[in-house]
Amino acid sequence: MGDDSEWIKLSIDQKCEHKLWKARVNGYEEALKLFQKIEDEKSPEWSKYLGLIKKFVTDSNAVAQLKGLEAALAYVENAHVAGKTTGEVISGVVNKVFNQPKARAKELGIDICLMYIEIEKGEPVQEELLKGLDNKNPKIIVACIETLRKALSEFGSKIISLKPIIKVLPKLFESREKAVRDEAKLLAVEIYRWIRDALRPPLQNINSVQLKELEEEWVKLPPAAPKQTRFLRSQQELKAKFEQQQAAGGDADGGGDDGDEVVPQVDAYELLEAVEILSKLPKDFYDKIEAKKWQERKEALEAVEMLVKNPKLEAGDYADMVKVLKKVVGKDTNVMLVALAAKCLAGLATGLRKKFGQYAGQVVPTILEKFKEKKPQVVQALQEAIDAIFLTTTLQNISEDILAVMDNKNPTIKQQTSLFIARSFRHCIPSTLPKSLLKPFCAALLKHINDSAPEVRDAAFEALGTALKVAGEKAVNPFLADVDKLKLDRIKECAEKVELAYGKNTGGAADKKECRPAAGKTPVLSGAAGDKDTKDTSAKSGPLKKAPAAKSGGPPKKGKPAAAAGAGGAGTKGKKGSETKEIFEPELSIEVCEERASAVLPASCIQQLDSGNWKERLACMEEFQKAVELMERSEMPCQALVRMLAKKPGWKETNFQVMQMKLHIVALIAQKGNFSKTSAQIVLDGLVDKIGDVKCGSNAKEAMTAIAEACLLPWTAEQVMSMAFSQKNPKNQSETLNWLSNAIKEFGFSGLNVKAFISNVKTALAATNPAVRTAAITLLGVMYLYVGPPLRMFFEDEKPALLSQIDAEFEKMQGQTAPAPTRGTSRHSGGSGDDGEERDEQEDIGNDVVDLLPRTEISDKITAELVSKIGDKNWKIRKEGLDEVTSIINDAKFIQPNIGELSAALKCRLNDSNKILVQQTLSILQQLAMAMGPNIKQHVKNLGIPIITVLGDSKNNVRAAALATVNAWTEQTGMKEWLEGEDLSEELKKENPFLRQELLGWLADKLPTLRSVPSDLLLCVPHLYSCLEDRNGDVRKKAQDALPFFMMHLGFEKMAKATGKLKPTSKDQVLAMLEKAKAIMPAKPAAPVKASSRVVGGAAPAKFQTASAPAEDSGSSTMEPKPDPKKAKAGGAASKAKGAQGKKVPSKPNLKEDDDKSGPIFIIVPNGKEQRMKDEKGLKVLKWNFTTPRDEYIEQLKTQMSSCVARWVQDEMFHTDFQHHNKALAAMVEHLESEKDGVISCLDLILKWLTLRFFDTNTSVLMKALEYLKLLFTLLSQEEYHLTENEASSFIPYLILKVGEPKDVVRKDVRAILNRMCLIYPASKMFTFIMEGTKSKNSKQRAECLEELGCLVESYGMNVCQPTPGKALKEMAIHIGDRDNTVRNAALNTIVTVYNVHGDQVFKLIGNLSEKDMSMLEERIKRAAKRPAAAPARQAEEKPQRAPSTNANASVLRKGPAEDMSSKLNQARNTSGHSEMTHTVPREFQLDLDEIENDNGTVRCEMPALVQHKLDDIFEPVLIPEPKIRAVSPHFDDMHSNTASTINFVISQVASGDINTSIQALAQIDEVLRQEDKAEAMSGHIDQFLIATFMQLRLIYNTHMADEKLDKNEIVKLYSCIIGNMISLFQMESLAREASTGVLKDLMHGLITLMLDSRVEDLEEGQQVIRSVNLLVVKVLEKSDQTNILSALLVLLQDSLLATASSPKFSELVMKCLWRMVRLLPETINSINLDRILLDIHIFMKVFPKEKLKQCKSEFPIRTLKTLLHTLCKLKGPKILDHLTMIENKNESELEAHLCRVMKHSMDQTGSKTDKETEKGASRIDEKSSKAKVNDFLAEIFKKIGSKENTKEGLAELYEYKKKYSDADIEPFLKNSSQFFQSYVERGLRHIEMEKEGKGRIPSSTGISPQTELTCVPTSTNTVSSSIGNTNGEEVGPSVYLERLKILRQRCGLDNAKQEDRPPLTSLLSKPAPTVASSTDMLHSKLSQLRESREHYQHLDLDSNQTHSSGIGTTTSSSSSTAANIDDLKKRLERIKSSRK
Repeated sequence: MGDDSEWIKLSIDQKCEHKLWKARVNGYEEALKLFQKIEDEKSPEWSKYLGLIKKFVTDSNAVAQLKGLEAALAYVENAHVAGKTTGEVISGVVNKVFNQPKARAKELGIDICLMYIEIEKGEPVQEELLKGLDNKNPKIIVACIETLRKALSEFGSKIISLKPIIKVLPKLFESREKAVRDEAKLLAVEIYRWIRDALRPPLQNINSVQLKELEEEWVKLPPAAPKQTRFLRSQQELKAKFEQQQAAGGDADGGGDDGDEVVPQVDAYELLEAVEILSKLPKDFYDKIEAKKWQERKEALEAVEMLVKNPKLEAGDYADMVKVLKKVVGKDTNVMLVALAAKCLAGLATGLRKKFGQYAGQVVPTILEKFKEKKPQVVQALQEAIDAIFLTTTLQNISEDILAVMDNKNPTIKQQTSLFIARSFRHCIPSTLPKSLLKPFCAALLKHINDSAPEVRDAAFEALGTALKVAGEKAVNPFLADVDKLKLDRIKECAEKVELAYGKNTGGAADKKECRPAAGKTPVLSGAAGDKDTKDTSAKSGPLKKAPAAKSGGPPKKGKPAAAAGAGGAGTKGKKGSETKEIFEPELSIEVCEERASAVLPASCIQQLDSGNWKERLACMEEFQKAVELMERSEMPCQALVRMLAKKPGWKETNFQVMQMKLHIVALIAQKGNFSKTSAQIVLDGLVDKIGDVKCGSNAKEAMTAIAEACLLPWTAEQVMSMAFSQKNPKNQSETLNWLSNAIKEFGFSGLNVKAFISNVKTALAATNPAVRTAAITLLGVMYLYVGPPLRMFFEDEKPALLSQIDAEFEKMQGQTAPAPTRGTSRHSGGSGDDGEERDEQEDIGNDVVDLLPRTEISDKITAELVSKIGDKNWKIRKEGLDEVTSIINDAKFIQPNIGELSAALKCRLNDSNKILVQQTLSILQQLAMAMGPNIKQHVKNLGIPIITVLGDSKNNVRAAALATVNAWTEQTGMKEWLEGEDLSEELKKENPFLRQELLGWLADKLPTLRSVPSDLLLCVPHLYSCLEDRNGDVRKKAQDALPFFMMHLGFEKMAKATGKLKPTSKDQVLAMLEKAKAIMPAKPAAPVKASSRVVGGAAPAKFQTASAPAEDSGSSTMEPKPDPKKAKAGGAASKAKGAQGKKVPSKPNLKEDDDKSGPIFIIVPNGKEQRMKDEKGLKVLKWNFTTPRDEYIEQLKTQMSSCVARWVQDEMFHTDFQHHNKALAAMVEHLESEKDGVISCLDLILKWLTLRFFDTNTSVLMKALEYLKLLFTLLSQEEYHLTENEASSFIPYLILKVGEPKDVVRKDVRAILNRMCLIYPASKMFTFIMEGTKSKNSKQRAECLEELGCLVESYGMNVCQPTPGKALKEMAIHIGDRDNTVRNAALNTIVTVYNVHGDQVFKLIGNLSEKDMSMLEERIKRAAKRPAAAPARQAEEKPQRAPSTNANASVLRKGPAEDMSSKLNQARNTSGHSEMTHTVPREFQLDLDEIENDNGTVRCEMPALVQHKLDDIFEPVLIPEPKIRAVSPHFDDMHSNTASTINFVISQVASGDINTSIQALAQIDEVLRQEDKAEAMSGHIDQFLIATFMQLRLIYNTHMADEKLDKNEIVKLYSCIIGNMISLFQMESLAREASTGVLKDLMHGLITLMLDSRVEDLEEGQQVIRSVNLLVVKVLEKSDQTNILSALLVLLQDSLLATASSPKFSELVMKCLWRMVRLLPETINSINLDRILLDIHIFMKVFPKEKLKQCKSEFPIRTLKTLLHTLCKLKGPKILDHLTMIENKNESELEAHLCRVMKHSMDQTGSKTDKETEKGASRIDEKSSKAKVNDFLAEIFKKIGSKENTKEGLAELYEYKKKYSDADIEPFLKNSSQFFQSYVERGLRHIEMEKEGKGRIPSSTGISPQTELTCVPTSTNTVSSSIGNTNGEEVGPSVYLERLKILRQRCGLDNAKQEDRPPLTSLLSKPAPTVASSTDMLHSKLSQLRESREHYQHLDLDSNQTHSSGIGTTTSSSSSTAANIDDLKKRLERIKSSRK
């Protein structure tokens, strides 16, 4: 029983982990009770069990497992943190619970899964369950399927994602286990319940018997839609609603208000997997499809047909395929093939859906024209194809093509087109069939209903009937006004028969509700049009006040006044309706008129009409007027009355009073009667005649206005204008124009025929009479209010004087709004409802006007010749072609949207290598947008999106031009077209920082202005999130700016849901940003209040700014980039090649010439290169290593290239004919600049392909390849790319083969390439390859390689010699005895070069040479000494671009003994040759690291040339209180146009050998660093700056300190500057974190070396310097990226222990830094990349296994390592073992074993609970004092501290207790208390410690050292000693303490007489101070004092206006008194001043 009682006392969590099952059962039961008891879901109690829940469910004992499952269920249900355990628990349930025999276990398991789904963890649960389906145990599979089924049944298809489940269903049906199949069947039935028929396609291939069974089950299902019965935590409102319904009487259909919760319709297409077919096309497809034999063509088409049968195809570049299929449909003579090609197109369209939309425009015209075929199977195939294509696009996009075919003479084409229109209309809804579309279609169809062919008439009736049904009578009737009754009835009859795709009867009286249902409940369509149309409706019907279909306000143009007829029905004045239907009243004879007039007028009146006496005539008119006033509208015979008025004398009346009356009566008749156009025509002539009359003019105008109101302004105006301008009277003309100006303001602009007006206005403008001209200009001004800037375009060719008057008139109208119409159709409408529509109509006017502009067809001018010019190889010809296009567009002004092949040609030019042409293309596209107007919409996908790609260009002005162009386009198109589809998200996906920031900026600009957006915007969100974490700061900022606007349209919920796929760390960050964005999210812009007018901005169209304007600044407007001459050559070669091909490939090149080559040639495949390297490493593919390339290598390369190189380029690359290789190279040269990222991502493949070319015999290819390589490596060095090992090893050896070519020119090129390669690949590694080359049998190659080695040594010093200088030289020396004379000479010259660099040591390194060789060498060395300048001069000519590598690897090589080798200076370096080399460095500035280190002489004589930059004003005292950045001199600006290059330049000077230059450079950097707003500029340059700095430190250490001539104060000043700068830098965490590991390692090496430099301590201010360094080191440790610095220290420690020369002090200081890092770990652990650190530790332990470490003189290293690991274990717990991912084979690693030991030990020792303080690993608490007692004791103490009376006593007890048990853990007691209490306790303890230490000080202690020891890390001796303490908790014997004492004495200098003379190197506090108690806390306080005083003096500097601009002042260190410090400062200032003089 002893056992039992023992576990009963344990805590619940300990019981749950106990090894006895009974204990665990008891634990689980208690846990269950506890879980049910805890009220607060966020209680800290839950966190205790986080790690245990998985054990609850996976318990090995069945009884315990059941209890555990119950407890786990309660935990998941109640704990807030439960979500964190999802993955592991569900995986446990699947693997350990579902296989249990007990049903209860399985039930609980399923409940747990469902509970996790309820707490919003559906995705991970589903993932684990789907993994379970792959389990071998059928029980588990069945349970998983059952769980999925239950989850779906309860939560519904919104929460359970069906796609992955449906994907595995067919596999489950194939299972051998019946139970699995049965369960799968149940699951399929459940899925069918939710998505109905969408499940059929994915299951079509299962066993027919099973399918039949399923069908039977499916039929039994109830038809009602299923509902969600269980809800997520976030769906509590829905849950409440559901429960109410249940309570209210079962399922009462949800009271109907649950309509919005209808299960979303699932589209079967979405559930299918997309299939990639392009790569599966037969390789000879494009050849076969062009073959002469129809059988071959048929084979090719059948192959495609098989492929496109896949119901869903993956997106890709189908342009080529569509092009050839279109050609077959259009031109093939074999009708069977036409049908087959049509089927292929249909399949493509169905499989690609929306993604096919971009090709629709190309194919539709061809198919429509092919309808001339009579054969039914062809017609049917074409119909299917065009219907499928229609669903991928919109009617709007293809309307132009359809209308163009409607006029065809062939009746079959007309019939089929009308039928296609009818079918298309069925898929529309009112909002997608607006008036602007209906109008042209109805006009065309109305022609067809009068066609002679009956089938054409029938088809047209069907189409019109469909339109009527879809858009409603109100919308369509105005267009049918001319149709006679019979035909109208026929149309209505057709309308009734129509069944719409949307299943909604939307015909008849279209009213407000009409289009809502159509939008909301669109059933799933088989095509994408379903989604698209629904989207359109929701987008458009939202903002409009009424259904868009219901516009009838404004009438159409010319001769159709009955637009109001539709409204007439609704109107109250119904009589009007009947009359306006007839457009012309029949013209009555004069007799009839007299008869009708006499019936309504008094007889006397009729008799006196033509009386000779004017008074009688006047009296007659008065009676006439009275009669008219009293007449009823219905009785008034308008035509008869006006005929009477026109009767002689009619309008020739001479008496003005009679005339005035007459005109007034006309106005009255027009207002009061049903006045027709026939009546109007009788009087208008007379009115126009009188309008210029002084007395009668106003009456004539009134009458005209009345007629305009009766017959509508457009018609009246047209009549009046033509009459006015057909007569000569200028007065009449000017007054007519004036009347029209007013009429437009009164009636509005709707329906006016701008074209007709403009021709008249132009006539008027040309008139000689100024009044007419003025009136015309006024009329234009009024039109401008409605039309806007496009109006001006019609008059651009007027005389300048006139144009300026027109502009002035437009200027006046600027900013005015057009007045609301006061007259017009509204009087006919009965209800006021039509007002809204009238407004809508007005809103469209502006757009209509653009439609009215006369557009020129330019497609005939876009000839094949012009297109080939634009695509020519020679840039000049390309430019000519573009110029021609510009002039074509300029001449045409307004153009039709059909531009033929121009779009493809321009698209290619957008990625032209010549940036000037890119800009010119952009300006053409801008022009095109203006010229084409809104019709440019159809080019958005094929031309607009490529413009967006240009936003990724590296040149600023090109990007600006692209942005201007995109904006010009969106002005015309709106944003919808751009946001639809995946194109925009694909652009955002590209990891190009420029593209991303420009595109996001543009979206942030545009999105806020939109009222609605297509749902495709959601596709951009994942890429937006990756931009939020982009490396580039600008991209991050732009992404943050755009976030609120995305949210404004998509909503917070959708955005938050989209974070689900991010990594956890990223997800948290992004969610935080989303929360911020939510707070500042703007509201959507309200639907604008539609006034009938448009506010027009901009006077003229501001002569759109050409996008190429910025080109002038680019400095390259006339110069052509270098590669082009070669292109010209390539052009020649290509034309020859075409001839050479002859018959092999008949017309393929021409066919694909333009279209094919438009895209990029290198496609960026993410991680493609890394994957290829992995494959090669894992031997999955052949390693690129051969003597001559075999076929399998070529095939392998071809396969690898297929995914990332454009197919046409690949065809050229692997062609058998060399001329094609030339073409490929020409294309690669052309695309090099524009596709940098692509080139880099495919670099390994490009280099491999080029190695194949080295084995070709053709020189032209070889020369071209070398030419390309030169350009390539220049580009790579500009991009600062570093060649990978894989790329180097598969390329360099083959390049070196070519160095032995017999042709001089080739050798020269290869040498030039080798030089350039050193900029992107470490010279030391190149050395190895070239050394291999010296072993060749080819003597030329040996000689060249030896010379190249010499050049490398000369340029980079001895460090390049690999593996060691000795071995390398021995290898070279062998060749002195070579048979071949050139080789001997080369070897001798190389060794002479080495001698020049390295001096006499060369002889030692070479070793024994034969006497003959030695004498030759000595002779040569003597000769070289006599003529020092010759050799370098020769080499300078040969290698002008040699420049030292700045590769980080190079700096790593320079460590160890080589550092101290001071090389002999050689005079050759000072010669002209050398200086020439220096000046031709290709990158702007580079540090020659070796020279800086070694050659003080040389460098010093060169440097003054650099300092011509008038920087001496640095030393002027600055009198402004705060530091200001100095304006850089103008000369400096000329040289460095941007900040980055300026910074590069200044940094390069930091490492200068001239102290003053360096100080000045540091001063400038310090100024930048001190100003927060400017410090950002340093970002990206940190590594470069630190490298320069430690180079300078090394230079001081090696050179300056040894130079006795130098004033040591100068050195101190330089040190101060360096340290000051560094401190400023490392105070800025953002910058400090940029420092990389390698650089930090070298920096720490430099700083520690400086601290140990005894020469510095001897200097007057040396102590001060060392103190500052100490402070700096602390800063570096705290502020750098913690992973990088920790890693750097570990590597540094490893190196220092390996290096025999390194002093033990050095290693010790490195270890102290590591201890410091260990102390920081608790705060920094989360920001550290543990995997990397553990990898470093693993490597360390590999180099220093335990045994080896134990042999070290000092035991510090092993202690340090143990402490570090122990701390990591303590902080991370068992999870630390998950971080060993980077270690390749963990089993061999000592590290894993050690970690496991530590984990186990700490678990055993502390009952897995107490955290042990690793840093104080001294003796453990006595084992016997049990833990419980200890806890009670401490609790007692803390109680005392907490009470007021006993607080001191409590603190004293706590102090004693801590002293006794130094590793006692008081952390838990402090953790739950407030911050104040914690600091109070710490302060109290420190106080007691100081008192005790003060009293008990041993007198002898003063003998130790007059200074407190502060090492580079402020750790005390105590820390050291405690860390020596045994961490394994064994008893500690006295020998250990003796050992410690020895170390302490040694460190305090007691055993070293020499050290008595000066204080220890590491003692760094400023002045002697009383020794301080050796406690860490004391040192901490000292350090903070040090910091404070430093900051204080910095402020003091600033206040006293004595800030020194060079920043030397920053290093002012703390001092014991302020006064001393101020004196110190004054002295320092004096010194600086004197040094300046």
